[in-house]
Amino acid sequence: MFVNDPLGDMLTRIRNAQLRGKSTVSTPASKLRAWVLDVLLDEGYIRGYEKAETENGQGELVISLKYFEGTPVIREVKRVSKPGRRVYMASKDLPSVRNGLGVSIISTPKGVMSDAAARSANVGGEVLCTVF
Repeated sequence: MFVNDPLGDMLTRIRNAQLRGKSTVSTPASKLRAWVLDVLLDEGYIRGYEKAETENGQGELVISLKYFEGTPVIREVKRVSKPGRRVYMASKDLPSVRNGLGVSIISTPKGVMSDAAARSANVGGEVLCTVF
């Protein structure tokens, strides 16, 4: 199956699995997805993830979702930069999600990082998504 927006597909899988109360969700593996999951893990939005292989040899990421008192830790996840409309911002213009309670994930020349890390490194880039 061909997916036009792989990152948007992963975020939708996470959102749907949390609405159903699942403990894990799997998604096809890619470097960008793994980098975004690293940021989500560092910020405390997921328990972790591991790489696995399916029976046909394809790579797969199995994501362990995080809950607090039965409610998902990720309340809202939105894709900002889409394949049809890319959104780039300088370091001083990076958005603050819910007055700093959430996080924006930015793809910079120094790698994929959170908005706070991008501001401290003084780099801008493509705003991939926001998480609250």
